Order: sequence, then C-alpha cells, then structure tokens
Amino acid sequence: MAEIQRRKTATAIIGGVRVGSSAPVMVQSMTNTDTADIPGTVLQVAALARAGSEVVRVTVNNDDAAKAVPYIVEQLDKQGLRVPIVGDFHYNGHLLLTKYPGCAEGLAKYRINPGNVSVGRKNDDNFRTMVEVAVKHQRPVRIGVNWGSLDQSLLTKMMDENSRMAEPKDAREVTMEAMVVSALNSAKLAEQSGLRADQIILSAKVSGVQDLIDVYRRLAARCEYPLHLGLTEAGMGAKGVVASSAAMAVLLQEGIGDTIRVSLTPAPGGDRTEEVRVAQQILQSLGIRSFTPQVTACPGCGRTTSTFFQEMAQQIQGYLRDQMPVWKGHYNGVEDMKVAVMGCIVNGPGESKHANLGISLPGTFEEPKAPVYVDGRLFTTLKGDKIVAEFIKILDDYVESHYSAKEEVGART
Repeated sequence: MAEIQRRKTATAIIGGVRVGSSAPVMVQSMTNTDTADIPGTVLQVAALARAGSEVVRVTVNNDDAAKAVPYIVEQLDKQGLRVPIVGDFHYNGHLLLTKYPGCAEGLAKYRINPGNVSVGRKNDDNFRTMVEVAVKHQRPVRIGVNWGSLDQSLLTKMMDENSRMAEPKDAREVTMEAMVVSALNSAKLAEQSGLRADQIILSAKVSGVQDLIDVYRRLAARCEYPLHLGLTEAGMGAKGVVASSAAMAVLLQEGIGDTIRVSLTPAPGGDRTEEVRVAQQILQSLGIRSFTPQVTACPGCGRTTSTFFQEMAQQIQGYLRDQMPVWKGHYNGVEDMKVAVMGCIVNGPGESKHANLGISLPGTFEEPKAPVYVDGRLFTTLKGDKIVAEFIKILDDYVESHYSAKEEVGART
C-alpha cells in the first residue's frame, strides 16, 4: 500500500498529545449527555475513551455544565482515564470561561464557533475574551466553522459583492468561500489576541459529501493550521457511516486532516461508542493507523450450505475486539494482525494465505473439513463441532508467539 503523505502543519498540543503534521491522525468523539449530570457524563466519557476516543468533547452551555467540568475531569483522573476533555461553547462561552476558572483550567481545549460569538458583528469582544482565557491557561482552540451557523454578516457581504460582479458565482460557491474566509479571519484574529499559531486548529463542517471535500481542499491549500475533519449531522445507520467514510476517505487520502470525528446519530438507546469504531475503521482501512486485528470474511453465496461461517466470522470479530484492550497492553503490533474466515474453497485458501491466520469452512458438497493457514502455509485441518474453539486457541497461540511482549525490546518476530 502506498504511503499517504500528510500535509505539513504546525503541531498543536491537546492535553499533552501532539496533533498535526507527523503526529498520528487523532480520533475524537462527543458526549450527548447533559454535562451537568456528572455521573452520566463521566460514564459516557469513560466508555468513549475505552473504545479508543483520544479526545472527548462535552457541551458547556450553562452555569451548571461549567461548574461540572472540574468534577468530571477529577473523577476520570481517579479512574486512570486522562483523556483530554474539550469544551464546546456557543453564544455564552465568554461568560462561562471567565466566570468559572475551574472550567477553563480543567478543559484541555476550547471549541469556538465564530458564527455565534459576535465575530463580524458590532465588535469581536466575545471572541477575544475566549481567546484571552485560552492564552491565560495556555489552552489550544479549535475554531469550528459550520455552515448551519455561518457568520451571516460575512456571508451577506460576500453575497452582495458577488451579485455586483460581471459574472456572479453561484450561491454554493460563495458559501464555501465564506466558510474558508470565516475560519482564516478568525484564526488571524486569535493570533492578534495572543494565541500562537500552533495553538489553533480549524474545522469547516458541512453535511454534504462533495461540499466537505471542496471546502477542506480550499482550506488546506490556504493555511498550515491542523485541520479537524467531520461531516456534520451525518445521520443514522448506514447513511451516516457511508457518507462520513466517503467524504473523509478522499481527504485523508490526499493528506488532509489531523483529527477526525464521525458524527453519527445513534438509535434511541444506541451505543455512542459506534462513532469511535467507525472513525478507527476509516483510518485502518486506508492504512493510516491500526487499532484492532481485521477479519476478512466472504459474503456468502449459493455454494455455502449454512450461516455457520457467518456466525464464526462474527464470533471471531467480537473475540478480537474484546481481547484487544488486553493484548494492546502486552503485545507490540498485534493490532496489525489479519484473520480470514471464508465459507468455501473457491477463494478460501487464497484469502487465507494473504492473512496471518485463515480458515476455509466447507461449502455445499465439500468435504466436511476446515483447513487452517498460518502465515500462508497450511497449518492444520479442523473437523467436528469444536472448530471455533480450536481456531481461537490457534489464534491465541499465534499472538503469544508472533508478537513481542511490551516489556521486551524488539518488534514483531
């Protein structure tokens, strides 16, 4: 796989973690709890962090939420979870950050939307106040432009100027440009207010796939700030997953993007950590980062006599995901392991040989045996009703023998 060349940026620091340039692309997420609900928010942040979110954003929209932040950070710290917490501010952030210094100190980063903190209106005082608090506490800021809350005075001005041109551009073109201008102007204002360039991260979120690709290409070409990627309001289920993947994959392949979030709408009572797993899978599918061993499995066809191979693939995938937190603490490189679970002999042996471990289950009229391949060579043949357990035992032995222990020096053997 060809290596993806990342664009060069300044390197920001979020809670001690490097962001931008040569640093790994970071996975972010956001809670949907009432931040004032300290136990509920701590529980969800912990779940997101354990799922692999490297930064978690919380809403800070009122006094109770601001008061809760230090206690949330404290309780997470007691659990050994030092995931950076980002405060999401709209409209009244200048008041909350100055009124509650414990909140300002406890947060690892502030997210400011220039479209709703007075930028471009009568004055920029509210924006400046938030930046000054960030400077005081040496916190980075994400200037997050969103087309759903774009600075209307700027957009109106640019639309008016466009209408007077001999050949006016269409409204979409002007809107995309207004988003870029809003982000860049706000970043310039933040620097004038005392924030360093390496303390600024930009984002320009839209809900359309082609729009996201367009606006980030423009933004990346005109600045060296780290960029946070995300398709805002991506939606539910397959739509949200596919749209986010389609948009961000193009940009990441072009080296654009330093942090990402998949903004899925969870089903009622659904698992919030799904957005973390999808973000990880996007990065791993592109070969940018590895998070968990991958399972290759065929879709099934008329040659497969039962759903056994599907059930086995599901069990193996679940087992790998459950074991990864344990393995990650003990073995180097195990997240790069590839496993193949195939339903018949047509592509089964071939796919198995491309994986670290592979098993080809018997299909229609095939002999009831399952050849197992290890590093491209036939290792054994399994039969009977204990195939899953026996294959998992082979998998465990492989991990133990092929990946070096954390305390040992050296890479994978």
